[in-house]
Amino acid sequence: MHRPFPHSMRRLFNFAFAALAAGLAHTAHAETTLKVGDQQLQTRGILEAAGQLKDLPYRIEWFNFPAAQPLGEALNAGAIDVGGLGDAPLIFAYAAGARVRAVAATRSTPIDLAIIVPEASPIRSAADLKGKRIATTRGSIGHYLAIATLERAGIKLSEVSLRFMQPADAKAALASGNVDAWSTWDPYVALAEQRDHDRSIANGVNLSSGLSFQAATESSIKAKQAEIADFLKRVAAGQRWALSHPDEVAAMQSKVTGLPPDVLKTVYQRAQLHPVQIDDGLIAEQQKTANLYERADVIKTHLDVAPSFDRQFPLAAP
Repeated sequence: MHRPFPHSMRRLFNFAFAALAAGLAHTAHAETTLKVGDQQLQTRGILEAAGQLKDLPYRIEWFNFPAAQPLGEALNAGAIDVGGLGDAPLIFAYAAGARVRAVAATRSTPIDLAIIVPEASPIRSAADLKGKRIATTRGSIGHYLAIATLERAGIKLSEVSLRFMQPADAKAALASGNVDAWSTWDPYVALAEQRDHDRSIANGVNLSSGLSFQAATESSIKAKQAEIADFLKRVAAGQRWALSHPDEVAAMQSKVTGLPPDVLKTVYQRAQLHPVQIDDGLIAEQQKTANLYERADVIKTHLDVAPSFDRQFPLAAP
């Protein structure tokens, strides 16, 4: 005769099954690898200094890039899951058809975005850039600054020569006199100012939103939602911690990148980088950046940036 399963045993069985399922889920989570793109190891340096890479329930495989353009290309190719890049590179990637979405945002003081010239250069202001050769990286925040600075100075793009190259090549070109100015960002600006005595003749204040993003591929958002959510919380926590610990961050970053600690301390102190919520106002700022590229005929058609954001990852509370 069939005997009913005792209620107490049924409860014990259900508990054991739930625990087993949770254990299996954790194991699967722990075996997941999140492929993260970084620039000059800045994100990794902050996370390591802040202790945010401890007890990770998944693996992180880091990919370091010299600038946002190749990072965006890696995202577009699906070679990485998530990576940090500025507002302008995100627009370029989206305009090129990349299936990527901004999943978190930060804001910094855009004095860390500048057009620099050699110490002995006769160029003293943006007005002096007419007829000059300006190095920058295509699709970068430096590219944006060059366009915005020239527009504000009333100089047409046809009246300058933009030379597109990666930062290492741009630095060499400026030093050798093959270009007259370099539109770039930190840590390159701080390094050039402190080590080479280059001068900043224009910066991003009142021109740039100072926004940057963590962007992820659509496929990774679907397949690794939990890992991305956890990673973004750690990044935000690390960024908040770094605001009041510039010496510790600079020291750790120096070990990771090989850049001088005093240069890196300058980078963090003047940037005041902090996480911000993705909201309608932020998206409107991003739209203004895209509209500038359209006016400059860099982007050939009007771009609606709203679909390039994914708001399912809320900003973690401090």
